Amino acid sequence: MKFLLVFDFDHTIIDENSDTWIVKCAPEKKLPSELRNSYCPGHWTDYMGRVFAYLGDSGVREDEMRRAMTAVPFTAGMADLLGFIGENKEVFDCIIISDSNAVFIDWILKAADFHRVFDEVFTNPAAFTSTGYLTVQNFHAHQCAKCPKNLCKKKVLEEFLDKKLKQGTSYTQIVYIGDGGNDLCPVTFLKKGDIAMPRQGYTLEKKISQLSQGLSPVKCSVLVWSSGVEIVSCLKLLLKE
Repeated sequence: MKFLLVFDFDHTIIDENSDTWIVKCAPEKKLPSELRNSYCPGHWTDYMGRVFAYLGDSGVREDEMRRAMTAVPFTAGMADLLGFIGENKEVFDCIIISDSNAVFIDWILKAADFHRVFDEVFTNPAAFTSTGYLTVQNFHAHQCAKCPKNLCKKKVLEEFLDKKLKQGTSYTQIVYIGDGGNDLCPVTFLKKGDIAMPRQGYTLEKKISQLSQGLSPVKCSVLVWSSGVEIVSCLKLLLKE
């Protein structure tokens, strides 16, 4: 009996958006309006590349960015949840699929000593150049019209499950924990018996609700959460079944 837990990162594990949090490092803690206005829907990673270039041009360096990111608050109850999963790794495989970037997620998880909870992290690759600038790339290319051009979370999940199956692992149940609009695509892939856990009051909850009103509800069960403690309760029930 093995369960797969799939987490989003921003506004799910942490209570902020890591990409907008980094603006605290900018001069006067804000971006120039022409940079802010340069965002084009579906092209967030390209936009963040310009933000990181601006921070680099402004003299913001790695240690300052790291200090800012490791101060990001975790969502209520999330430390309890990750601690619980860490104590039960024999039954829980745990992955992150996030539109953040590898540097931010790595910093935040390692600073809180939660990196060992996760088996794999799927996110946009990022690295510092020799001149101290942070750069970010699109995670992959895909054909899904519903998702931003850099990341289709459903494709990532499908490929992960295929890989695990080839290695001889299949999961009793998948539990998907997220909050955003880009979490809907993988949730529609979940089957009967799987569980989608949208964060209360966020876009994913609203979009799942709209689908059920439009007579094309998701196949999986839906349990809304506002604290990681509620997710722990749900996982404890799964272990008893």
